[in-house]
Amino acid sequence: MRCVSDHRINPLPDAILDRFCLQILPEIHHKIKWLNLESSSMERILLATNYPNLYGLGLYDIEIEMALPLFI
Repeated sequence: MRCVSDHRINPLPDAILDRFCLQILPEIHHKIKWLNLESSSMERILLATNYPNLYGLGLYDIEIEMALPLFI
């Protein structure tokens, strides 16, 4: 998720998201306490690994119908 000057939230490019999910998250997942996610990458990031210390989650640009199946 990238915030730009006009306060829009833009998704990360696929190459960056791939590296984040496949290399970075597995190494740091146990240190993550909060995630701010936007709709296009939310499911991929949440399913990439376990987050044992996660206590907060910010969801942006998402419809409730899209989020509910992930948390039920």
